[in-house]
Amino acid sequence: MKALTYHGAHDVRVDDRPDPVLAAPGDVLLRVTATAICGSDLHLYRGKVPGMESGDILGHEFMGIVEEVGRDVTRFKPGDRIVVPFTIACGQCFFCDRELYAACETTNPDRGAIVNRKSIRSGAGMFGYTHLYGGYAGGQAEYVRVPHADAGPIAIPDGLPDERVLFLSDILPTGYQAVLNAQVPPGGSLAIFGAGPVGLMSAACARLMGVERIFMIDHHAYRLDFARNAYGVETIDFDEDDDPAHTILDRTLGRGVDASIDAVGFEAKGSALETAMTQLKLEGASGKVLRQAIACTRRGGTVSIAGVYAGFVHGFLIGDAFDKGLSLRMGQTHVQKYLPELLERVAVGDLRPEEIITHRLPLSRAEEGYKVFDRKQEDCRKVVLVP
Repeated sequence: MKALTYHGAHDVRVDDRPDPVLAAPGDVLLRVTATAICGSDLHLYRGKVPGMESGDILGHEFMGIVEEVGRDVTRFKPGDRIVVPFTIACGQCFFCDRELYAACETTNPDRGAIVNRKSIRSGAGMFGYTHLYGGYAGGQAEYVRVPHADAGPIAIPDGLPDERVLFLSDILPTGYQAVLNAQVPPGGSLAIFGAGPVGLMSAACARLMGVERIFMIDHHAYRLDFARNAYGVETIDFDEDDDPAHTILDRTLGRGVDASIDAVGFEAKGSALETAMTQLKLEGASGKVLRQAIACTRRGGTVSIAGVYAGFVHGFLIGDAFDKGLSLRMGQTHVQKYLPELLERVAVGDLRPEEIITHRLPLSRAEEGYKVFDRKQEDCRKVVLVP
């Protein structure tokens, strides 16, 4: 089969790879019909995440047609069309029983990314996301093996095109969980840092949940323009306004917003000092977005962190968060928990996640898609690949 493989920082290639086979009774083999490049994939593409090996197959946002099922699979049969969550959950462990699927303690044989790990078990494995998370082959390929199929994917009814439902695999549930974690009261206010795919899905879900006032902070004008037109947000370009939190406080009577969402993560644009420290691996990420989020959120509010972080962060103002009585909520998305509700919302047209797509390419042009998305060329918001 053809698959997009990793060969080093900024070096991905469409190669010939062996077709996957069933490896366990709970597996299904999927013929991929659509897959997407996620912002998290760019962390790998840039060589920022350890644990990638040459030849690893990338991709964790994908869907397709079931070709073959293991003997223990009861929910699907060949010919079914399914969307697959990016996290791999067994459905039966301590955490899965509590619908904390991203914490599944059985699907990741590797160490995970926790620095002070001690004896804690790893969280869930992930498709196409390094040998910290199980080394599973990803879905930017013609075929993929899907473990624990009865616990993860969701069947898609006829009449819904791939592009309408593809983002159920990651960014739509991630944006939805980010807003749920933010706990914005009815008619309340929210600041979203980052107008990438997760930030845009957060804005769409916030509108759906009745958030009245949304600030969106980014430094790509075309992304801010889209967010303003699509979701009615108030935009702040941090290349023009280097202290968005101050601006938000000015516009909210000095109190701040009810909650904020960090949809950027560890590659946030920081100061020259922080950039140098991350390059020298003296810290894991810039803390600028976190500091801004803490600063612009009202007392008693919530900071919801959807962007990926690992390791430690310089200048994390825990004292400010304590003084303001903030709640901090964060973590990988429990995709399986939200799939039925979100599929229904998409089916009736309450959510239209496909509207963020700007680039549609065959899998054979995946390398080009990564370059365009990484460099923010051609006003790229989201790339979908079709094998």
